Amino acid sequence: MLIKWRVPKTIQWIVRLFFIYLIIFTAFRMATVVCFKPQSIGFLELLPSFWLGLKYDLRWIAIVLSPIIILSTYHKLSPFYSEQTKKTWTIYLGIITLLVLFFYGADFGQFAYINARLNADALIFAEDPKESLEMVWQSYPIVWILISLFVAVLVIYKLFNKTHVVVEDNNSNIHKFDYRRRWHIAALMIMSWFIYGFLTAAPLNFLRAFRLNEEFKSNLALNPLQNFFTTLSFRDPDYNTNANLYYNTIADFLNIDPTERKLYNYNRILHPDSKAIESQPNVVLVICESFSMYKSSMSGNVLNATPYFNNLCKQGIFFEKCFSPTFGTARGVFATITGTPDVQLSKFATRNEASVNQRTIINDFLGYDKYYFIGGRSQFNNFSGLIKNINDVKIFEEGSYKSSKMNVWGISDKNLFLEANGVLAKQNKPFFAIIQTADNHRPFDIPIEDNDFVQQTIADEELKKNGFESLKEYNAFAYTDYCYRKFIEAASKESYFNNTIFVFVGDHGVEGNASALYPNAWTEQRLSDEHIPLLFYAPFLLSPQLHKEPVSQIDVLPTIAGMIQQPYLNTTLGRDVLNSEKKDNAAFIIYHAPGWIGVVGDDYFYRKNIRIKKEELIPVKNGLPPLTKAQSDSLKNHYSLLTSAIYETSRWMLVNNKNEKK
Repeated sequence: MLIKWRVPKTIQWIVRLFFIYLIIFTAFRMATVVCFKPQSIGFLELLPSFWLGLKYDLRWIAIVLSPIIILSTYHKLSPFYSEQTKKTWTIYLGIITLLVLFFYGADFGQFAYINARLNADALIFAEDPKESLEMVWQSYPIVWILISLFVAVLVIYKLFNKTHVVVEDNNSNIHKFDYRRRWHIAALMIMSWFIYGFLTAAPLNFLRAFRLNEEFKSNLALNPLQNFFTTLSFRDPDYNTNANLYYNTIADFLNIDPTERKLYNYNRILHPDSKAIESQPNVVLVICESFSMYKSSMSGNVLNATPYFNNLCKQGIFFEKCFSPTFGTARGVFATITGTPDVQLSKFATRNEASVNQRTIINDFLGYDKYYFIGGRSQFNNFSGLIKNINDVKIFEEGSYKSSKMNVWGISDKNLFLEANGVLAKQNKPFFAIIQTADNHRPFDIPIEDNDFVQQTIADEELKKNGFESLKEYNAFAYTDYCYRKFIEAASKESYFNNTIFVFVGDHGVEGNASALYPNAWTEQRLSDEHIPLLFYAPFLLSPQLHKEPVSQIDVLPTIAGMIQQPYLNTTLGRDVLNSEKKDNAAFIIYHAPGWIGVVGDDYFYRKNIRIKKEELIPVKNGLPPLTKAQSDSLKNHYSLLTSAIYETSRWMLVNNKNEKK
């Protein structure tokens, strides 16, 4: 038909290329459904996602093919002018196809890991290329992946050549007709329509995907190219906050004395109460890699991966509903050390010179020596830049230890604990030590030397039913419990043990199916990403308590400081959660890429989107009575105000809560 209409060969080829790319993009979207679709969503419910996804795909196919059309308006640059121009354009298409397949491959890896499309956060890995490349190499079959990628590109490249030959052959018996540029103009108009947005009144943007009102449906509609290049604009922090509009809300939340209230003053000097410990106890703060609550024994998970830690929780002050503000180790460590949620939408606060300089309550532990232990390099994610806000801190990292490096993350967690214990046992002054673990993370290695750790064999179906993606992940999670046991057993033999508060908190949770243990919000709204254990363990200093109210990772340092017999200055959003005067139980949550912010309350998780007009109120307890419309509206209004107040104030604090001594 195209020949009959005397359509130029270039446009005929473009039509064939168009459908090849459309098949590739659609195949990847179908693969996303097959691999990642939640059981609760039916295939027919995904039709709007496919329709919107088609529009995104048409945009990127048009972007890929338009250069051929534009340059071919000059006939000497047409892919059918000479063998050289044919070769040039097929090489161009081969490179583009390699990039497309690379983006989709990385997107699949990202989706498998955190159930989210590839976005500009991935550039964070480029800032630590050594660890990033080592982690990928040690965690995935890279050689086979590269071979598969090469073969796929080669096959598609040959297909491009084949279609070129077909077009030539189809036109071989036809007289050479005029070079009709009107077809190029028509093709460009269609491509422009696709780039603007096929059958859309307003320009197509990535926010439209979130109007589908469901996480997987939105992710399915987006393609990684659209998501990645759109979120590049979020890499630059926006410091224009509205914190001033919410000062009174935050002042009430933080219980700031009315006589001390003035705009942007969040400072509170807190004095010890009658329960403060007078023995100037040591503090060991353990930041636990990927310590997801629903995978642990404390949640009631029948696979019982952490029996030893579960027993510790019964002997200490345990918070069963602690939440990190967000997913990610760097953001979790930042929130713990500073008391401010990292609400920068893409780039980590630790990686931003304007926000890494932060005041921390640890500097108010006067007379204490400060230590930071990490098994690998402290430069990863610029942890060292954050930790150096602690005055006179001594950093122990890769190269500081006798133990051999196990993998990309340095020495094993067991050896990290034992080496840290060896240093702390020699101290004659009170100390505040931070130990940051890493083994409960890909590549999920377990040292051969730890042959007294018994790895389990569990059926895949049972693993997935209880929130584990693989047996390797389960055994790595159980290995963390083994490491905690080795640490506490070793520490209990030292003189410092009886006068030490051990604090264990997860850096973040892990997304997954928590439906066997928790209400739908954990799985469908992904609270499993942030739900972490928080334990204060000091058998000679603290009486056991179980707390069921929601608390936050940012509350860890103020709560520790409140246990010590000395005053401290709190300048951020964390609160002493053991203080009886605390108001409004709430933990702030942010999902950066899709733009969700919210708070977990006693009974409900409220969240709203900063990019589109949408809000949700989801129960965090089973069996709650239904709310009337008036009750629902009242709760939404209250939590909406508090959510915005914490979000905007956090943005302000990221660049204004400066360390006074740097």
